[in-house]
Amino acid sequence: MTQPDPKTPSPRLPRRDALRLLGAAGAVAAAAPLARAQTAPATPPPAAPAQGTPAAPLNGNGFYRQKIGDMTVMVVSDGTSPLAALLPTWGANPDRQAEFAATLAEYSVPATNTVNHFNPVLIETGGRRVLIDTGRGGAAGQLLANLRRAGVEPDTISVVFITHGHGDHIGGLTTNGRPTFANAQHVMGEAEFNFWASQANPNDAVKNNLIALKDRFRLLQPGQEIVPGLTAVSTPGHTLNHLSVLAQSGGQDLMVLGDAGGHFLLSLKHEGAYVSFDADSGLAARTRQEIFNRIVTGRMWVTGYHFPFPALGHLRRLGSTSYEFEPTVWTWS
Repeated sequence: MTQPDPKTPSPRLPRRDALRLLGAAGAVAAAAPLARAQTAPATPPPAAPAQGTPAAPLNGNGFYRQKIGDMTVMVVSDGTSPLAALLPTWGANPDRQAEFAATLAEYSVPATNTVNHFNPVLIETGGRRVLIDTGRGGAAGQLLANLRRAGVEPDTISVVFITHGHGDHIGGLTTNGRPTFANAQHVMGEAEFNFWASQANPNDAVKNNLIALKDRFRLLQPGQEIVPGLTAVSTPGHTLNHLSVLAQSGGQDLMVLGDAGGHFLLSLKHEGAYVSFDADSGLAARTRQEIFNRIVTGRMWVTGYHFPFPALGHLRRLGSTSYEFEPTVWTWS
């Protein structure tokens, strides 16, 4: 399927309005016409279910499918958590708080009493279902409910890839002490896995979801293939060995950033901005500049783990070191 030329004029809202709507809790405003709207149709509905089983909807509450090349990409929400104040967590530079606050106000993005989003990604390619990150798990996690709402059972996942070892990415690997994705090969960067698994006092998420499942993991290096068409990309800084995923099919590319993307507005617009839980703030900021430039130059699709759902779209360049996220237009059918 051919991606429309991003230079082709299309219905527009002012970009600030689009990002304001996207930044609000609920994020249903991604359905509005947005700047340089992404009009590639989503994938056809899932295959017909067994007789007597209701068909799963194409897109809906907690899941969003998009056809990219020959791949079907589905962002699957793991839900949200309350976020009392966006600053200084998501823009942590102590000498730039007024600057960040002014940008939030400019785009009408709520700075307080909002939510944090969690967005694993499922890619169907070459007969495999590859899940990238697994959410928080436990009572808070919504991943399994939203997968099933989309017509996907956990035992049909072929591969689970983990971008890094933070609890909100690995927590869904087990359910009630057992592997959630029983038939899946587990894949992670070797350096990232070893960093967490070798700690003297690992946290419970690491003990239960990485160390306990160590025999299930295939460990790889940056630049290596996860499955055909999906490659691990080095994006260090948020954690020192963080990996993103480049998915390529039919002449189209998607970059799944994990937490390398940071905040959907502040990290993109402000060179040098970092997040309070980046392991190496300077490295994280430099990595973001490099990966944002690569995405824009390559006209790639992009998704960020903490971007507001459905967290899928493109980037545009505002200046030599400043970028903006352009959410896809929601497609129901």
